[in-house]
Amino acid sequence: MRKTIFAFILLLTASWSEAQNFQHFLDRINALPPGERQAIADSFINVCHAFPLIEHDSVAHFIYTGATTSVAMAGDATRWNPEQNFSMIQGTTCWYLTKVYEADARLDYKFVTEGSNWILDPRNPKTCTGGFGPNSELRMGGNTPPPEVQYYPDIPHGTLMDTIFHSNILNNSRQVRVYLPPSYPAASEYPVILFHDGPEYISLAAANNVLDYLIARKMINPVIAVFVPPVDRQPEYAGTKIELFTAFITTELMPFIDRQYRTSKDPMKRATLGASDGGNIALYLGVKNPQCFGRIAAQSSDVINSISPALKNGPKLNLDFYLDIGTYDIAILISMVHDLTNLLKSKGYSCSFREIHEGHSWGNWKEHLRLPLMQFFPYSNRTSNNN
Repeated sequence: MRKTIFAFILLLTASWSEAQNFQHFLDRINALPPGERQAIADSFINVCHAFPLIEHDSVAHFIYTGATTSVAMAGDATRWNPEQNFSMIQGTTCWYLTKVYEADARLDYKFVTEGSNWILDPRNPKTCTGGFGPNSELRMGGNTPPPEVQYYPDIPHGTLMDTIFHSNILNNSRQVRVYLPPSYPAASEYPVILFHDGPEYISLAAANNVLDYLIARKMINPVIAVFVPPVDRQPEYAGTKIELFTAFITTELMPFIDRQYRTSKDPMKRATLGASDGGNIALYLGVKNPQCFGRIAAQSSDVINSISPALKNGPKLNLDFYLDIGTYDIAILISMVHDLTNLLKSKGYSCSFREIHEGHSWGNWKEHLRLPLMQFFPYSNRTSNNN
């Protein structure tokens, strides 16, 4: 029997390295007596160099090994419901789940064992940190991490300035961070972009790395970025305090930024950006105050009821939009963003839209942040004084 198993392992190793056919492995191991299967499963796991196993760029095989009564997967592809159950190879402690995704998909996920034990994929070293901690990360064969999210010691870096800002309107204080580009203050004025959920855009979306890279590679003009955190997030971004928060931004914070730094006052050189409810407040600010922000970026955005009627029924505003949504995003947001995109295009607005094969995650927003930045602040060879 040992010679038979050894010969099978050699055949398995050759067939996997040449064809990468997981079904071939299943067919062969299921043809063996149950008592001989564990050694084959262990050898197969050792042969594989990366998990999940990717075939033909679009087929993913998730593998779990261990003594358990059940394994499921939850993640972007399931809206984080642990509803995709693994199958066990009888006679082994090996469990598997096979799924088909788009070749360029990137998804966060976790395994759920015994119905309630949420864990990272033990065999996948790739993780992506989100608002609730790290998740395992699946990259299909056609998905390549963008270079701009990394830190490069050999390029010029901007400076982050911290300010505790008190709002009389909201009667609260918050730490605002301001990114000054490496060239600052060489130019007489700079474009400016306001980030909602500001601390997360730095810690989870590496926005300062993205800005450094795009500026150094002459992919955008140097820009000042203002990172603002919420204090009472949902009411400020999409609820009962949205008007007060809007007044805080437009009549308190931005005038302070304009006094302190060399910012352009041209609305078309001023942008506001956010994700989820942060995208909603970016939309609301721009639509209600186009004289303050002429460019709006909303990633995986909520869209409250008062935004679309203002665009549909009012005069056309001088606004430029960037919108995106994940194929695996929150279902209600997908329809909201599609509806808003169709409305903007029907009214003749400048609007770029992307549907990305990812979910509602900081990994998604981080890796596509360059797109609105390049749209709003494209590099030009004009003199620095005309930035």
